[in-house]
Amino acid sequence: QVQLVESGGGLVQAGGSLRLSCAVSGRTFSSYNMGWFRRAPGEEREFVAAISWSGGSTYYTDSVMGRFTISRDNAKKTVYLQMNSLRPEDTAVYYCAARTYGTEYDNAYEYDHWGQGAQVTVSP
Repeated sequence: QVQLVESGGGLVQAGGSLRLSCAVSGRTFSSYNMGWFRRAPGEEREFVAAISWSGGSTYYTDSVMGRFTISRDNAKKTVYLQMNSLRPEDTAVYYCAARTYGTEYDNAYEYDHWGQGAQVTVSP
């Protein structure tokens, strides 16, 4: 069974930073494309960032460009989301996800495994 466990969420003031971590129990973590999605209250799930199996390619939604950085450590079987210059509109539950096959990095339906979510709250 593949499990994804997020950590690092919390409450931060606007302009502050948080680092989310997602530890993966799978045997072949390095073969997974990894992504972060978020769901704000009353909103649909939104793509945030993705990273290829090698870490050589990264993708971001426009609203986080220049502020968020996705990275991965295959030896530790962990993917990270560094979030800087946080805004109240970043408040959401953040989910990490893994996929072994897919053609659209921002399509949640292509991801096979999901974490339980980490709450990120940004106060004004």
